[in-house]
Amino acid sequence: MSQSPSEQFIAAIDQGTTSSRCMIFNHAGRVVAADQREHEQIFPKAGWVEHDAVEIWNNIRHVTAGALADADLKPADIAAVGITNQRETAVVWERTTGKPIHNAIVWQDTRTDRICTALGGHEGSSRYTATTGLPLATYFSGPKVKWILDNIDGAREKAEAGELCFGTMDSWVLWNMTGGPDGGLHYTDATNASRTLLMDLDTLTWDSGICADMGIPESMLPEVKSSSEVYGKVRERGSLAGALIAGILGDQQAATFGQACLSPGEAKNTYGTGNFVLLNTGTEKVMSKNGLLTTVCYKIGQQDAVYALEGSIAVTGSLVQWLRDNLGMISTAADIETDARSVDDNGGVYFVPAFSGLFAPHWRADARGAIVGLTRFVNKGHLARAVLEATAYQTREVIDAMNADSGVDLKVLKVDGGMVVNELLMQFQADILDVEVVRPVVAETTALGAAYAAGLAVGFWDSEDDIRNNWAKDKSWTPSMDPAQREKLYAGWKKAVTRTLNWVDDED
Repeated sequence: MSQSPSEQFIAAIDQGTTSSRCMIFNHAGRVVAADQREHEQIFPKAGWVEHDAVEIWNNIRHVTAGALADADLKPADIAAVGITNQRETAVVWERTTGKPIHNAIVWQDTRTDRICTALGGHEGSSRYTATTGLPLATYFSGPKVKWILDNIDGAREKAEAGELCFGTMDSWVLWNMTGGPDGGLHYTDATNASRTLLMDLDTLTWDSGICADMGIPESMLPEVKSSSEVYGKVRERGSLAGALIAGILGDQQAATFGQACLSPGEAKNTYGTGNFVLLNTGTEKVMSKNGLLTTVCYKIGQQDAVYALEGSIAVTGSLVQWLRDNLGMISTAADIETDARSVDDNGGVYFVPAFSGLFAPHWRADARGAIVGLTRFVNKGHLARAVLEATAYQTREVIDAMNADSGVDLKVLKVDGGMVVNELLMQFQADILDVEVVRPVVAETTALGAAYAAGLAVGFWDSEDDIRNNWAKDKSWTPSMDPAQREKLYAGWKKAVTRTLNWVDDED
């Protein structure tokens, strides 16, 4: 490289569920510039969630230019670019035009429930778990692709003729950044591929049998690469023209990497649209007996893949968003903490946000949201508190399952994401888990993880030790709740969860 690390920077594109942004980092792992744009959430029917992939691509073009302008940088100042993304959201597009044949189907979408049931047959949701580490669930992208091919006129014929590409959002972004119809690269990385229900966890390649079962031609699928290698250059038009694209990680794996959870037994929890707890299990693939997912954590260059156990929770931050946008109970997300602090406890109220069923550790697509324990005593503050506590209780369920699977009790939980600014939630999380909760200086670790993956590939950072050394604690919370009170509250939560089950009937 012609310039020292202090003179160059790493750009990360973070394509999330509600927005896309570009963040630029220095060698110390600190943010020097950022730009962000939200995109529309499309709800065609109850349980259906879609995004306009073209809108998202246009937003990425804007935010990359905006971030460079924010720091007065030019493409030559960028040593490499990393990409991170909402993982299971699926888009199918025409190879020759770059036009999506349908809106992207978002990870939260539940339209594939019947497809998953039919695929499971007499073996049920565990049919492909030994191969993929995943249950058959609406969450994952393979069944979404099957839905598109089954329901969009002419799609299956085009797919079988080799005219269509499928990708999670990383593939869509990479393909467009490297030329689109004019030579765009059709790649994904092992972390994103491990979320499709189509990849063999041992070989890190597409499983032909599962693809055939779902009727997905393998010609549609991107080539699976490592999470940290030089894939290619940004096309010669656009704000990052000529920059090397050298890192791809699904958002939760990126956050794990950015949190420096690089040794077996280290875990993080990201508080975003949903919550995602990942525990690094090293190069050993640990199969869950307690409702967790086995997934690829990251793969650096030619090194062996590192695996993780994951607990995926569908609705946490989006519950606060729902309270703001659908009910109008608060004006800004920050208001939730003010309202929750106006009362001493939840007033006996529990809010189970099973808007799209329950994810880990339950995996119940038939569940729907419920507020239980209502009395005339309950006010706005109690509801606000119940909304925040729902995030902590769902995290406790996942951590309990993780402890059981790994045989080791978690001692410290590293946290990141938008909700970690809520100090009431962080204290309650420590109390209900009975472990220390630690927030890093750079709380938005998803983009940072993608930057690290890209920077390692081009020598901007020498090794994973640089990542460990960059990590710094901002604040921590220690448990202070009486143990009897902790278990009483948690027992109430588990009782509330039972009230959400069996709500959706087969005929619905």
